Amino acid sequence: MRIVDVINRKKRGEILNREEIDFVVQGYTKGEIPDYQMSAFLMAVYFKGMNKEEIANLTLAYVNSGERVDLSRIQGIKVDKHSSGGVGDKLSLAIIPICASVGIPVAKMSGRGLGHTGGTIDKLESIEGFRTELTNEEFISNVNKYKIAIVGQSPNLTPADKKIYALRDVTATVDSIPLIASSIMSKKIASGAECIVLDVKVGSGAFMKSVDEAVELARTMVDIGKSLGRKTIAVVTDMNQPLGHEVGNANEVREVIEILRGKGSEDETTIALTIASHMAVLGEVFADFDTAYKELHNILKSGKAVEKFKEFVMIQGGNPELIDYPDRLPQAKYHIEIKSSSNAYVSSINAEDIGVAAMLLGAGRRTKDDKIDFSAGITMVKKVGDKVNTGDTICVLHTNYENHSDAEAVARGAFYFSDNKPEPIKYIYDVIK
Repeated sequence: MRIVDVINRKKRGEILNREEIDFVVQGYTKGEIPDYQMSAFLMAVYFKGMNKEEIANLTLAYVNSGERVDLSRIQGIKVDKHSSGGVGDKLSLAIIPICASVGIPVAKMSGRGLGHTGGTIDKLESIEGFRTELTNEEFISNVNKYKIAIVGQSPNLTPADKKIYALRDVTATVDSIPLIASSIMSKKIASGAECIVLDVKVGSGAFMKSVDEAVELARTMVDIGKSLGRKTIAVVTDMNQPLGHEVGNANEVREVIEILRGKGSEDETTIALTIASHMAVLGEVFADFDTAYKELHNILKSGKAVEKFKEFVMIQGGNPELIDYPDRLPQAKYHIEIKSSSNAYVSSINAEDIGVAAMLLGAGRRTKDDKIDFSAGITMVKKVGDKVNTGDTICVLHTNYENHSDAEAVARGAFYFSDNKPEPIKYIYDVIK
């Protein structure tokens, strides 16, 4: 078999078989296929696409390129969740304790943030003492005993995807639904989950800018899960403005505590309970979604979820007192209020710009080797639909940098205003089963 023949077949829009896809993925991972030929293959996929079987085979090729996590010693149905990423998206930290509170075992491997989106591991590391590296025995034991564990992703998980993603990033082939879907799902399959709930973001702060694109991506990933024997549900949710009111690592942990106390913002609470309810049904704790939603909402009001989060922090080495006293989490030196210059309604907020501004303040990474400032971030005082008067604070920047003019300009430019109150933003656009 020759790589040039496989490229030619895909260039002509032909269907590749499993052996051909394995040949390409394995050959590139081992260094036998050069970047320039892999780039040609990726561009052919970008323009000609892949059918369901090809995408499933590509996903499996990624999975088989590295180790698989064995969760067989964990009791119960293992349910995982994944978000396609967004600004202020701290929902994993809320959803997992909610699920664990009703006995759903969640053994999660999470990543760090890069660019304008945050990472679950970075948020957890803003908690003093919290360990994101556990031995395999600790990981399994914690899930069996407490129903919850979150660790950083293993470097040996789907190495083919990591190498190919880096090439996609510099060859303008990132925005291909077959390539995105196989990348995301390969990590979920390799992580050992039996059931998967996907949070597919859509809007200015998400990779998918239109609802139609997001639904197509969601359907593709659900098809992959089905073909590979995983019960999979995708929830298409809004990312046209940052989730909740806090962006930045310690700030978002503080907001998670409010969600788990039953005092979270409407958008975060609605989305968190929706995803957790689908996880609870897949985990066979509740028979149907409506029952699950009602019971999990009661869990929030009871305080049981925040106690589970406190327990989770403690068993992974963190200081549990910070959950009771979240003001003791890292705080920045400077707090800069951005004021409104007119009387109007907030008509839209560019979530990506808010994410970029937070990164410039120190809350995110420009490159994977950058250090995070856990205290940096942005508080969204006003959201879409809010009425503002001249001089009202619309957001607050938190940073330890003396020079914050660039971030201030970006954050100010993220807000758009109109004389008329806009239509309410939908939190959930679709559910794909």
